[in-house]
Amino acid sequence: MKSMRVLLLSLLASAAMAQSPADLEAVVTTDLGVFRFEFAPDKAPKHVQHFIDLARKGFYDGSAFHRVVAYGIIQGGDPLLKDAKTPRKLWGTGGLSQLAGEFSDLKHERGVVSTVSIPGKADSDGAQFFICIAPQPSLDGKFSAFGRVNEGMDVVEKISQSANNADGMVEKPVRIVKVTLEKKKVEPFVTETVEQLKRTVTMKTTVGTIKIQMEPDWAPNHVRNFLKLAASGWLNGTGFHRIVKGFVVQGGMENSRINGVGHPADRWVRPLNGEFRKDVQHVRGVVSMARSDDPNSATTSFFLMLGAAAHLDGQYSAFGRIVEGMEVLDAFEKEEVNGETPKRRLEIIEAVVDPI
Repeated sequence: MKSMRVLLLSLLASAAMAQSPADLEAVVTTDLGVFRFEFAPDKAPKHVQHFIDLARKGFYDGSAFHRVVAYGIIQGGDPLLKDAKTPRKLWGTGGLSQLAGEFSDLKHERGVVSTVSIPGKADSDGAQFFICIAPQPSLDGKFSAFGRVNEGMDVVEKISQSANNADGMVEKPVRIVKVTLEKKKVEPFVTETVEQLKRTVTMKTTVGTIKIQMEPDWAPNHVRNFLKLAASGWLNGTGFHRIVKGFVVQGGMENSRINGVGHPADRWVRPLNGEFRKDVQHVRGVVSMARSDDPNSATTSFFLMLGAAAHLDGQYSAFGRIVEGMEVLDAFEKEEVNGETPKRRLEIIEAVVDPI
């Protein structure tokens, strides 16, 4: 039995090794939290493979981020930092000159992960890497970008705020506890057919529970988006920030979470193209997406109709309707407000996609 177990573990390990880099992401655990980044093997295949090989060997475990620019960049991965006695003058000198540069059109935008090299020395890239918090256009085409942070940019920002000296070296290194590789997270409700999108979402709120029937025939991509937000837990803890009695209740803004914390599913939040239908009426109980003046700007914020508003028809993307809990709309209308802002915190306690 023991030999069978060893064989099984060996097979699982081999399967993990055989995974395409595009299907993997790095999980970086630090003193200040965890962030993840995906790889760009189509832009810098050798750098991606180099990082993966090193991570699998535990090369980065115990190293640190030693150089930061507040809200600019963070730099780490020097193996010399594993030894707490390494003199500061040597920080940033280890793990270099291991491979040639791979320059591409991947710009050094927010979240991009790139490789450190020795100034003025060609093909001196190595194990050290840096992450951009703000765009760094002056680095484009000069450094080998090979990935992008897709979760935990708040942690990267926190690292960048570490106390540092005039040379950018931190007073106390931010320890990289470990770097592991995991299968890349898959965005939910991407491949379902329109028929499969005909689901219901149960939403528990401060004032009661409603059940929303999705209407993919009205706005299929908005339905996909809302199901994704519910299935991933993204909506949980967000607030209802606006009540206009007789008109709408609006919620789902990302900045409405207590303490403004991010969410792992932020990676999948993106603007949606409008799906407007004049034959779908915005009447009491209909659920529709909020947006700015740009018709293609809806992301997460939605509104529940408290009354008919024909001027919204064909202008906003209605995607569902309340089929249970209409009395909850009455409860919202009884809430005290300052202008259009509720006097007390009202939130989505939990939103779940109901089983088929």
